Amino acid sequence: MDPEPSPTSGDPDAGPSDSRMWSRLTALHAHVEGRLATALQRRHGLGLSEYRALGFLSEAPKGELRMQDLAAVLGLNQSSVTRLVARLHTADFTYRDLCPDDKRGVYTVITAAGRARHQEARATYEETLGAALDEEAAAAPDLAPLLGTARRSLG
Repeated sequence: MDPEPSPTSGDPDAGPSDSRMWSRLTALHAHVEGRLATALQRRHGLGLSEYRALGFLSEAPKGELRMQDLAAVLGLNQSSVTRLVARLHTADFTYRDLCPDDKRGVYTVITAAGRARHQEARATYEETLGAALDEEAAAAPDLAPLLGTARRSLG
């Protein structure tokens, strides 16, 4: 007796494959990220990574993170986070501080101006995110339950 074919093995009507589902989720992610980036840049002069960096810094103890820790939470490589921190420093949103225990370690520390800019941009971020997710759920009703579950469990 032949084994049953898997739902993703040949019948396109049998259900979405993992790769097709992942493609839809990454497309959703890219669309929402684009909306967020545009809104933050237009209204607050911040890139999306800059906004997120200020958020992580504002939540960190003493408002500071080691460069490698900031890179890890942002999902950036060391070179990218160095350029990002340089932009934040130029805007007076952060400053650099040496680690007292390890002179090779460098902290990025948020300033009052950085906290204020993040706080100003937060409403735009939340508003834009909510609208983008609502639009995506309306445009793709099959994703609506997933988005609803994610909002309830993570919100």
